Amino acid sequence: MEKKIYITDEERAKCQKVADAFAELYEMADIVVLDIGRYGFVMLKYYTPPHGFEEDATFTDSKALFEALWQEWLDMKLYLIAKGTPLLEKGYKGVFEGLTKEKQSELIGRKAAFVRMAGIDL
Repeated sequence: MEKKIYITDEERAKCQKVADAFAELYEMADIVVLDIGRYGFVMLKYYTPPHGFEEDATFTDSKALFEALWQEWLDMKLYLIAKGTPLLEKGYKGVFEGLTKEKQSELIGRKAAFVRMAGIDL
């Protein structure tokens, strides 16, 4: 039986750089990204014992992995900003819109920093 490869070596290296760029996210949330060999990379989210992770997603494209991790990072930051306030009831979009333009720019500016750390072109 032939073993099919789902990710190229070049894309694996790019995905690893993306995963490494978001290291701070793994400290903030129950999220981890792992290299799963010929299958690509998997993002595991929301660990609850004894069952394990609630959600998973597999990636073979560094840009798709980047966008998924970026969204998780942004959502986590917005959650932490709004935690314990009525702002949280508005959802992440409402929380973002409720921030000052300066704070919005600061958060969006982090995307460019992550792009540089990951070494990818969006």
